[in-house]
Amino acid sequence: MADSSFDIVSKVDKMEADNALHQAQKEIEQRYDFKGVGAEIDWSGEKLLMKASSEERVKAVLDVFQSKLVKRGISLKSLDAGAPFASGKEYRIEATLKNGIDQENAKKISKIIREEGPKSIKSQIQGDELRVSSKSRDDLQEVIALLKSSDLPIDVQFTNYR
Repeated sequence: MADSSFDIVSKVDKMEADNALHQAQKEIEQRYDFKGVGAEIDWSGEKLLMKASSEERVKAVLDVFQSKLVKRGISLKSLDAGAPFASGKEYRIEATLKNGIDQENAKKISKIIREEGPKSIKSQIQGDELRVSSKSRDDLQEVIALLKSSDLPIDVQFTNYR
């Protein structure tokens, strides 16, 4: 019997993130507490740029965006937001959406699988994803349950289960 396998990936749906951004922009335009503080959020290349006249307001813009991401099913582990910094008369926060599993996190996940998973499991790092294979599909299900219950520093999805 051939090996069964699945891939562990960390991807953010760009369209869902875009929808969350547009919802946040609408809310910021309409909310009374954002009137006259120059609050805005938009893409700046691959980064998200949030601006407002005070540090508290720019943090509130980030909070609005985070709530929209959660409603759209995007984990906050995928959002990497910096600290507010002054730029002229306004405060800014730059944030990025993390895609792919970096080498360090891939090694951590591999170690968890090796130490706590069934012995028949093989995992290999392939670029920015992990391939997990085994002869037993039950063992693969066990690994998925193990990783879902683990507190990983990144958001992971399981694809290509076969």
